[in-house]
Amino acid sequence: MAIWQFDAIGTRWEIETAQELTAHSRSVVSAEIERFDREWSRFRADSDVTRLGSEGGELASADAGDMLDAYRELSRATHGAVNPLVARSLDALGYDAGYSLTAGAPRPAPEAWQERISWTDRTVRASAPALLDVGALGKGRLVDLVLAALAPVAGPVVVDAGGDMRARGAATRVALEHPYDATKAIGVVTITDGALCASAVNRRAWGDGLHHVLDARTGIPMRTWAATWALATDAMTADAVATALFFDGGPELASEWGAEWVRMSTDGRVQRSPGCDAELFLTGVTNAPAPPN
Repeated sequence: MAIWQFDAIGTRWEIETAQELTAHSRSVVSAEIERFDREWSRFRADSDVTRLGSEGGELASADAGDMLDAYRELSRATHGAVNPLVARSLDALGYDAGYSLTAGAPRPAPEAWQERISWTDRTVRASAPALLDVGALGKGRLVDLVLAALAPVAGPVVVDAGGDMRARGAATRVALEHPYDATKAIGVVTITDGALCASAVNRRAWGDGLHHVLDARTGIPMRTWAATWALATDAMTADAVATALFFDGGPELASEWGAEWVRMSTDGRVQRSPGCDAELFLTGVTNAPAPPN
């Protein structure tokens, strides 16, 4: 297998293929990543989402409908804890475009976010400035787009963006990194023609207990769960579920979307979905109750 490694959107990528990728295939992948970043990154001064945050108006993107539809379901399932207008809440704690990492007072996100923005399959519109953050599912979406861009490439393909990954035609065994010790794993899973995405409080963490997983209703980082892992047929779904699992309602949404999962609490308890076949190394693992029909 050949591996292409590069950095993009603030993370390390590895694309594994049966044969070395051609220059053309690499340029197609790079162009798709640049296109998505230029449209959706709140860390770029020249992005469309930054302009929407400062001026309002319209953002045109082929990803708009799929991502905002998913956010609507995330918000419903978590009773408003997940909200694409959480960007200003992250800014307030120092996770801003300049990476100041200087925390101010917590800032709840606007509760009625669906009254502030509207969308179609290919556009987002804001009548007043509204800064979006698509971090709850955006990296997973981009992993799916990159895999789609590699559709002409023969043989197995694995796309890994900093631990959010999707495999095509290959059985890939993946360790579930311990959130408090990166040299250890709490278990392993195998994905074949599917996706695995993870989220943890030790990633993108700064200051005194601050990290990027906020409850949009309060603007305060979550303290109950330390790490989540979700398996689904596509990476955007897995990424969204991994975010939802930090909140009440996450397991129910995972069941609705047909995703399996594992999560670890900040006090070391491990829970998994009833159908998850992950091999877990820790004792005291409990299965979550099956959601009601």
